[in-house]
Order: sequence, then C-alpha cells, then structure tokens
Amino acid sequence: MRVLITGFTGFVGSHLAEHLLERGDCEIFGLYRWRSRMENIEHLLDRVTLVEGDIADAAAMVGAVEASRPDWIFHLAAQSFVPTSWTSPGETLDVNVQGQVNLFEAVRRSGLTPRIQIACSSEEYGLVHPEETPITEDNPLRPLSPYAVSKVTQDMLAYQYHASYGVDAVRTRGFNHTGPRRGHVFVCSNFARQVASIEAGLQDAVIRVGNLQARRDFTDVRDMVRAYAAALEHGAAGEVYNVCSGGSHSIQEILDLLLSLSNLDVKIEADPERMRPSDVPILEGSAERFHLATGWQPRIEFRQTLQDLLDYWRDRLAHRSLASL
Repeated sequence: MRVLITGFTGFVGSHLAEHLLERGDCEIFGLYRWRSRMENIEHLLDRVTLVEGDIADAAAMVGAVEASRPDWIFHLAAQSFVPTSWTSPGETLDVNVQGQVNLFEAVRRSGLTPRIQIACSSEEYGLVHPEETPITEDNPLRPLSPYAVSKVTQDMLAYQYHASYGVDAVRTRGFNHTGPRRGHVFVCSNFARQVASIEAGLQDAVIRVGNLQARRDFTDVRDMVRAYAAALEHGAAGEVYNVCSGGSHSIQEILDLLLSLSNLDVKIEADPERMRPSDVPILEGSAERFHLATGWQPRIEFRQTLQDLLDYWRDRLAHRSLASL
C-alpha cells in the first residue's frame, strides 16, 4: 500500500511513519519542505521516499500526488501552534485552509481515489461549558483562536469535498497529544525541557508558566498515530471522530507530575508572554463513536508519556552539553 504523509518531518508525522513501517505493508512517501528540520526523521530516511513540496504551492501538491500515487493520504501539515495564530492569523489560515484545498484539488486532478485522513482538532470546540463535557462530535463549535477557526474550516472543507465530489475523506478531531519529539513550544514538552535544563545546570531553578488552570485531554502520540491508521482502515467516508483519552488534567497537575519525576526544588513564575488573549478552559472528550467504529483505545498511561518525554529532553540536552565541552 502506497502512503503519502504531509507534514512528514514533524512530531506526529515521524511517529506515524514509524507505526506504518512496523506494519510491514506500507510504502511511505513523505512530503517535506527544503527548509524543514530533519532530526525527527533521520532514522527513517533509508526506508522512505522523500517528496519535496509545500502544501501552500498548488503545483507542488499536484507533483506530490503524481509522484506517490497514494492509496492512503495522512494530511498532517499545518501551522499547528495556537499562540502563533494570534500573531500570524492570515498565514495560519493560508497554510491550513489553502493547503488543504491544494491537496484536494491535486487528488481530484489525478483521477485517483485515495482514502484521506484530515487531522482536525479539539480546539474547534472552543468555549465548552462544564456541563457540556465530555465533548462529543455533536457539541457546538465555538472556536476561540485563529488556529481553531482554520481547523473548523479544514473540517468543513473535508465534509464538503466528500459531499460534492465524493472525496474519500475521514475527519479526526484529535485532542491534545504529546510524547517524545514534541516541540518545546507546546506545554508538556516545554515543562519537560525546563525540568531537564535545570537538572543539567543549563537554567536557573525557575519554571516559567502560563495559565495553569486550563484542563486538557491528553493522549500519547504513539496511541494517536494508531488512531489515525485505524480511521482509514475502519472509519466511514465523510464522518468525523473524536480521538482522545476520555479524561483530562489541569496544566498545574501536569507540572506537578513532571516535577514528581525529578528531585528538583524549583520556583514557579507566571510569564505574561505565555498567556493568550482568550483560552479554552476545558477540553475533555468522548471517543465512544471512534471506539465503536474502529475498536481503538489508548494503551499508554499518561505518567509513562511524561516520563518518556522528560527522558527525551534529558538525552537531547546531555548530548548538547557534551558537544559544548
């Protein structure tokens, strides 16, 4: 089976490629930009075919689809950091929305009929009242950031292309996910990196934080990519599915859990730069529809996820420290 992954060099893309290669029945084509950082996928380069292109370039997407002629497409490429969408709302909409249009139009032009997984987001739900949890796919969408608006648009575009043109798209609304290789701008990874930096003597014993009261539903990235594959194996075309753990943790709880995995005595400082103009107070989902359709459920405990993430940063910073000697 031929598989095209957009956003291949990213956090999720690299884990998805590992999962599919372990299956043994997939030939992987990874879309990357010439300026992409490659450290996440260096260990995969002898087992995949790289396809250079940018989703913002319509011609490049035509070329990528023609080169890979995929049976499955996982569309992961996006501007995915919520705070960046506040400073660059136009770019976020251009990349996320126009990029998906370019992919769909390239598929239509090719005459191929691949199954396409669209990585939507729980951020689409936005303002969720406590009595509206756990969040199901029928909850209202009240997006609270330009990023969330872009994901609502991607979501609806996938439905529209399915309804109008028969594009075989399956939409997954992934809730928060983390694990090794997560970029340090995301909260769990940022905290883990700060803890590892303090342990290594690279940072004062001060952890800088944003809003600690928000609650999020976290899934290990290795469980999340299993879900993405299950969506294309068993999901219904045109359907939308939540992918989540079914529980939630406050950001304070995550910080406390990470600190419990270390022996540090630290000071906690609020950083105004980490606060958002508006924040989603709670995202806690129900994956019942997805479980019934696919049988998927998460396997990795959250404490293990954080342990693996902390160890990832310890290893990276140790190599960085040795290199500087």
